Amino acid sequence: MQPSERDSGYVWDMLDSARMVQEFMAGVHFEGFLRDRKLQLAIERCIEIIGEASRQISDELKQAHPEIPWNRVIAQRNVLAHEYDDVKQERMWLVAQSTCQP
Repeated sequence: MQPSERDSGYVWDMLDSARMVQEFMAGVHFEGFLRDRKLQLAIERCIEIIGEASRQISDELKQAHPEIPWNRVIAQRNVLAHEYDDVKQERMWLVAQSTCQP
């Protein structure tokens, strides 16, 4: 199944943000991440974009790719957007590290 043009745009947004996470996190250690508020905010924004784009993906594409934890990705976006005062930087570190895995 070919993704729709709309889905393709959202997938591109997700990949672009994931690449930015990889670029921003290159060579960064946990302690450095915790000291760098700008980096934390940049990572949060990229993850939020990935979640929002995931939320917009068609049900057909989501069903075609059950290996992607769509609900978890979207739930993380919701925390960042609506429960921003409860963001745990340790969790952001783990999410960013999983984004950097091949």
